[in-house]
Amino acid sequence: MSGTAGTQGECRAEKETEEEIIQRCISHLDTDYSCRLAKQMEREKTNPVLGFRTAGSHAEKATGDFLYEEMRSIGLTEVQKEEFWLDSWTFERAVLRFKDSSGKEYTCQLGAYQTNFETDGFQEYELVYVGRGTAADYKNLDVRGKLVLADINQRDEWWINYPVYQAYLKGAVGLIAVQMQGYGEVDQEALNAQDIAGPEYAPAFSISRRDAALLKDRFCENEKSVMVELDACSRVERNRPAYNITGKIPGTETDQMILLSAHYDSYFDGFQDDNCAVSMTIGIAKALLESGYRPRHTIVICALAAEEWGVCDSKYDWSTGAWNQVFRIHPEWQGKVLADLNFELPAHAHSSRDAIRCTYEYADFLKKFADEIAVPEDAYPDGLTVLAPIETWSDDFSMAIAGIPSTVNDFSAGPFMETHYHSQYDNEEIYQENVYRFHHELYTRLLLKLDTLIFPPLDFSHLFRKMHSSVSARMAEQDEEDLQGVMQTLIRETEQAERTAEELYEWIEKSQIVCPVAAKSGEDISQRLLGIFRKGQDYFVRLNWQDEVLFPHEAASNNICYLNQAVQALEEGEIEEALKALYEVDNNCYAFLFDEEVYYHFTEYILHQPKDRLMWGAGRILHHENLYGIVKRLRKLESQQAEHGQIPDLEEEIRRLQAAQRRQRAYLTDDIRYMTESVKKMQKMMEASLQEIKDYRIE
Repeated sequence: MSGTAGTQGECRAEKETEEEIIQRCISHLDTDYSCRLAKQMEREKTNPVLGFRTAGSHAEKATGDFLYEEMRSIGLTEVQKEEFWLDSWTFERAVLRFKDSSGKEYTCQLGAYQTNFETDGFQEYELVYVGRGTAADYKNLDVRGKLVLADINQRDEWWINYPVYQAYLKGAVGLIAVQMQGYGEVDQEALNAQDIAGPEYAPAFSISRRDAALLKDRFCENEKSVMVELDACSRVERNRPAYNITGKIPGTETDQMILLSAHYDSYFDGFQDDNCAVSMTIGIAKALLESGYRPRHTIVICALAAEEWGVCDSKYDWSTGAWNQVFRIHPEWQGKVLADLNFELPAHAHSSRDAIRCTYEYADFLKKFADEIAVPEDAYPDGLTVLAPIETWSDDFSMAIAGIPSTVNDFSAGPFMETHYHSQYDNEEIYQENVYRFHHELYTRLLLKLDTLIFPPLDFSHLFRKMHSSVSARMAEQDEEDLQGVMQTLIRETEQAERTAEELYEWIEKSQIVCPVAAKSGEDISQRLLGIFRKGQDYFVRLNWQDEVLFPHEAASNNICYLNQAVQALEEGEIEEALKALYEVDNNCYAFLFDEEVYYHFTEYILHQPKDRLMWGAGRILHHENLYGIVKRLRKLESQQAEHGQIPDLEEEIRRLQAAQRRQRAYLTDDIRYMTESVKKMQKMMEASLQEIKDYRIE
């Protein structure tokens, strides 16, 4: 007979109910402890004025040592400093000195990006204002050997790497950027920092809007530059050690694990991002230990280094510590970890409704869990919801693609990201104890719920439903019979896979609560289920050029749609409308704004770079449609049309775009066939796991 015969109470003979166990653990939660720990993490910094605890720096390492000792002091076992190698960044200072319009000397602090720039004390430079820093902004300007000042809006326009590399190519010694909108909007004095996603040899700093305004007052029609003095030390070093800090509460029944993770590097002081998250994971662990809770599965606390940055000249230069943890340090974790609960900015309400963001496969389990949670109205008046899939903003993405089902408290949609995020205003003044307390309790409950399970609660039907819906919508847009045929085949396969996945999940749910003697026998099945999950990540998780998660066919499908719009617009003589469509194809949005070498650098470094420098982004973008030349030509023709009032001959441009359409259709056909074969493979794996679970329960 199956080892699952009997209830949990009969098997474990527990004196406490499940809710009593939860309440016992929750009663030991101490948000005051967690908050104090978050503040203590601010002690180590590389810049004595602004903070900064950056990848591989002495401040990050010292903070890791502090967390190591704290984990040991609360009673975690096997506490380790787990070494990996990265590109380190140390930002010691950047102070700008100049005279304002009244002749008064003025000194201001600058922020910095992960680039090299060092002076021996204050050094004099000529500073040139270059508007938004595009190629056209340099017309009639000589910036060789000079600093340049540029306005940026990274949230709504282009990333910092574009104007920085443009400045480098023009011969500037460095760029000073002011965030006019998008980030750091909380105050005119706010500085902002982001990952550079570019080469370390193109230097960059940031300046507040208030200080930039004082500089801009100096520029006039006859005065295009001003003299400034800069004292700076920003140093990048390739191939340096860093450390993830881990500690465990050993499991009593299985070798499976549940992770709690957060990152301990930061820009500025990083109170919300991510001190409060690290301290919350340790606070939850402390409460479990003090309550005497003995977990079924091993609970692992992961304080991860280098989330904000860690690799030079890569579009995917963040989440370095997490990627290394599961792909290099502990690849054997794949297949053993039921879930990673990752945390970002958990002591602030980013919306009136809280959300757990997760992989598609955990959405059903988490929705049922969330429906049972009483959410305090003073924290989240609109309650709690579940969102899927995960995004690339945080460490949970690296965990997921390694085959570890992951979640994160959703943080990216609220106004905080535009106001306080990555600025010196991320501090205890925006601490919300009621939110922090709720998250301590919510994720303690979730952790304990997961600990009652033998199998990962993977519902693959959610994945196939989303895929089916996406492919069906795209099929209606295609007018080629052969392409519609291969898409229809994929739809049939996803329908069959969805049915199998639904049955498999039913059996997973029926088999979750088991006796201790049966726990070990279920681990092989659990490992194979996690293997199916990993294959799904490999087969179906792709990214677009804006780092959004999508299915493999969606990139080419989107491109075909926009190319069709562009061709139709040109056939009607509407160049402006054609350009609007072309800007949506891959990364061609900035093709007309920067020099061709800028465009090529930030295209080629995704398509042709070693996988270890692309990390979690490796292989997630497979195709690229280069429209740089045709965009530039169409913009020139648009100007001629405006000047002469005549529609130019556009036949050549139409033919080129039609060739691009054919290429994208070929890509789409290949992608659909690849997805079809991948669905078939997953179908076979699910069928095998389904039979195993049935055999597990029925003699």
